[in-house]
Amino acid sequence: MADISYHYEDETVLVTGASSGIGREIALRFGDAGATVINADLRRDPKDVGEEVPTDKAISWGAGEGRYVETDISDPEQLEAAVAVGDEYDGIDVMVNNAGLFIKGGLFETTEEDFERIHSINAKGTFFGCQAAAADMVDRGTAGTIVNVASISSTHAQKRQIPYDSTKGAIRMITRGAALELSDYDIRVNAVAPGHVATEFGSGAEKKVEAVANDEVSKTVPLGRAGFPEDIAGSVLFLASEDAGYLTGEMVYVDGGWQTY
Repeated sequence: MADISYHYEDETVLVTGASSGIGREIALRFGDAGATVINADLRRDPKDVGEEVPTDKAISWGAGEGRYVETDISDPEQLEAAVAVGDEYDGIDVMVNNAGLFIKGGLFETTEEDFERIHSINAKGTFFGCQAAAADMVDRGTAGTIVNVASISSTHAQKRQIPYDSTKGAIRMITRGAALELSDYDIRVNAVAPGHVATEFGSGAEKKVEAVANDEVSKTVPLGRAGFPEDIAGSVLFLASEDAGYLTGEMVYVDGGWQTY
């Protein structure tokens, strides 16, 4: 576990898609920093998260506490309901729009169903996640922060990924537009853009590092490995902190230098 660099005692953080992968690491890091964490996710199966996560009951996120709220982020009303759970903890201070979907498909093989599904989760879910959190923050007069999880695909097209890339490009502009509008309320909005991130590993830290370093995609990364979920989580905690108090509308690339190639 990395050293705790930030302190979020007495703050409430909502993370969408925190039951696994990058979202889970973000939730754990905020919990270890003292925050109360609300996980808004459709999944709560122990196979996804490694432990039983009861619905609508207090759970542990590292050193912190929190809640699980079953949420379909493509439904704005369900996002509003998840944000409303924060009222039990004096409201949401940090919103992390992390949940997303990847569907590989190029120009000719992508179906209308797949196109609409990925946009309803990645783009629509992020937009209405920003809207729900911001409305709550404005109503309470809270100078909160919003962090969206985008991708290197926000600005770099990749083969047979048009639908996915277009959703991440949308998140880039949602972030900038929301930052512009919400600056009047002292609410900051930024995004992280992960590169190649390995989220499933074998047992043991050495095996994890070796496997990722030898991955074919990782050979295109100047730092010589794929990212880990904790790499992304650290950047999210920074963007939500006072250390990033003069940053808004920014996209922070966490890609091991990939885009310098």
